[in-house]
Amino acid sequence: MKGFVKKGIIFSLIGVMQLGIGASVIEASPKHENRNHKQHWDNRDHRIQEERDRHEREMARRDHEEEWQWKERQKREKDHHEEVMRTLGGIALLYILTNN
Repeated sequence: MKGFVKKGIIFSLIGVMQLGIGASVIEASPKHENRNHKQHWDNRDHRIQEERDRHEREMARRDHEEEWQWKERQKREKDHHEEVMRTLGGIALLYILTNN
């Protein structure tokens, strides 16, 4: 009777280990990840393009602005743009590090 119980426990543990390994392999499958990576990169690229378009619009001189006002606004906009781009780059880097 003891031998039968030992064998049952051993085979149960082997089955649980195989199930765990199978789940890990399925989760790590490249087919599974490609969809998420592509969607993430498309979203990131879209956000970067939106920021570049916004930055270009903001850098243009407006009709009612004086030269010194335009220069001040350009400086503020440049600082803001660099901060946004660093943030987007940081988010992308964080995503890469956590998913590899």
